[in-house]
Amino acid sequence: MHVVLDTNVVMDMLHFDDRHTRPLHDAATKGDISCFTDTECLAELERVTTYPEFKLDEASRAVLMERYRQFVNLCEYTGEEFGDLPRCRDADDQKFLILAARCRADLLITRDKQLLKLARRRGLRPPFGIVTPEAACQLLQLAPENPARRL
Repeated sequence: MHVVLDTNVVMDMLHFDDRHTRPLHDAATKGDISCFTDTECLAELERVTTYPEFKLDEASRAVLMERYRQFVNLCEYTGEEFGDLPRCRDADDQKFLILAARCRADLLITRDKQLLKLARRRGLRPPFGIVTPEAACQLLQLAPENPARRL
């Protein structure tokens, strides 16, 4: 299964250790799913890690990026156009649609409302699913960790 994770999902996974993204992280690190990114999406993640609200110093940002690079695959632009994709209202999110098409993803996993709307829109739809992390876990039959097990 090929997936693209948007920046917020990566932050939920690697910075916040969100229980809803933990099964995705486990599946990615075990190789049960293949995650893809490109230079543009990596640059956005690096930029986001500098936001003051995340309180990440340079060393913490480097660790987060290295943890991500350990399980993500690069899928760079090869000159192929993907003109049959819907347009996202937020131009910053269009790169995730393009990346998902380029790497022939099965799923684009996001919490972004504009991207999720595209999945429900009539007319031109992307050739992959656009789902929340929770829906992705259900589709991939990954169960979130039971919080009681942590006690």
